[in-house]
Amino acid sequence: MELSIYFLLFGVLSCYVYGEQSSQNFTSIFSFGDSYTDTGNFPTLAAAAGWPISFTSIYPPYGETFFHQPAGRWSDGRLIIDFIAEEYGLPYIPPYKAYTGSFNQGANFAVGGATAINVEFFEKNGYVKFNMIRDSLDYQLAWFEELKATLCASTEECKEFFSTSLFTFGEFGANDYSFMLEAGVSVNEVRTYVPQVVQLISAAVEQVISAGAVTLAVAGQLPTGCIPIILTLFQSSNSDDYEANTGCLTAYNNLAMYHNVLLRQELMRLRSKYPHVKLSYTNYYDPIINIVKSPCLPGKYCFIDKPLQVCCGKDGPYNYNLTELCGMPGVDACQTPSTYLHWDGVHLTEAAYHYISDTWLHGPFADPPIKAPRN
Repeated sequence: MELSIYFLLFGVLSCYVYGEQSSQNFTSIFSFGDSYTDTGNFPTLAAAAGWPISFTSIYPPYGETFFHQPAGRWSDGRLIIDFIAEEYGLPYIPPYKAYTGSFNQGANFAVGGATAINVEFFEKNGYVKFNMIRDSLDYQLAWFEELKATLCASTEECKEFFSTSLFTFGEFGANDYSFMLEAGVSVNEVRTYVPQVVQLISAAVEQVISAGAVTLAVAGQLPTGCIPIILTLFQSSNSDDYEANTGCLTAYNNLAMYHNVLLRQELMRLRSKYPHVKLSYTNYYDPIINIVKSPCLPGKYCFIDKPLQVCCGKDGPYNYNLTELCGMPGVDACQTPSTYLHWDGVHLTEAAYHYISDTWLHGPFADPPIKAPRN
């Protein structure tokens, strides 16, 4: 009964009618998020915090497909934010904490491992056994405010500057939930934090709208139960715990769907409050779940290798284990990353990001599309 209500809500929300789609050419892009969006902040912040960086995106084979060397991205190549920048003829958005040049064409505040709830919450409650990098959404917003002072000198000047910018959020929430789950918190208890996470995302959206943002894209959750690290950490001997048509863990996908329903409801409220703003919900869940169900649809995508298998990993039922991670010595990447959905057990391949970015820019997996539907 509960899931049927979710699907009904998705159907109702998808019927929301928008006016004519904008084909605006943005002059800058500002991004907030975690490792699905980070283009180089994590290595810099981790090093500054004194973390022993033994496996990160600074080591091969990260970046091998497009950049031909590690490029600060948790993938074999470009991320969705890179493909969006290319679409608008903008340079790749520089990481705010790892770049010393101009940010006049945008800045990327995303950091691998970032949460929506502030990092102190996880440390205080013992959900992590390490000192976290100060990179949660509140810190990213503070960096934005810090940078804003260098980009525009007055409220009106800022509103004019940011009116031609694209702002992207997320996804946020995956790390919040995974930190708690890995600490032994039950899925049902983790669900109680979803409204708080969604409200923090909403407040962040309102903060940049108040600064002058008029075009924003806010991402929902991936199908968490299909991610190899989750499949490995929470593997079950009970076949009833898995979706019959995907092989993914049902409870964790349900958690992601619950988050997405609440987020879409909140975005509808914000659209009513700010009718001058174009606010897109960008959907990770459906394109990924479709790939898992049907790995090859000629003319759209073709991930011919098993869709839950990892390209860069070693051992385990999904070619992934927690002690031999991508970037570590002796852990090799597959020969054909473009035929895989999953890159390293947590993140996607460039080919997957490329496909998803197109569905966000032109539909059907953004509501409304960031750019415009294809004719």
